[in-house]
Amino acid sequence: MVNIYLASPFFSEEQIARVERVEQALDANETVDGYFSPRLADPDDLEYGSLPWRDFIFNNDISHLDDADVVVAVVDYLEDHVDSGTAYEIGYAHAAKKPIIIIQEKEPKLNLMISESLTHYFTDVAELAEYDFTKLETNTYIGDVF
Repeated sequence: MVNIYLASPFFSEEQIARVERVEQALDANETVDGYFSPRLADPDDLEYGSLPWRDFIFNNDISHLDDADVVVAVVDYLEDHVDSGTAYEIGYAHAAKKPIIIIQEKEPKLNLMISESLTHYFTDVAELAEYDFTKLETNTYIGDVF
């Protein structure tokens, strides 16, 4: 069984709906022991944006990245740029030599640094429900890069 860190933007209704579908797919996957989704970890007792809130969010996310076996990242572009937090988490995972599963339902173009660091590339969130995270089948992104 595999423990997953779910990296994704969640700043718009569309992004939240997408990450909720990813969470549902991971819930349905028999090879997933559990996952950490940062959007569900916002502390109620700390003021959003305050220094204590920032410290908590950063350290909590890093702790869960360190504990994860695999990082699943939703690549959702805003003006040809990956969300900066998601990009950071992908880079951190690559540096830690963790497998990176990319999901990209929008814009069929991928940043070169992400395309060359991924383990598996999906264009359909539903496929995550059946993917065997214990075997980590690999594929290569074939498409435009920037």
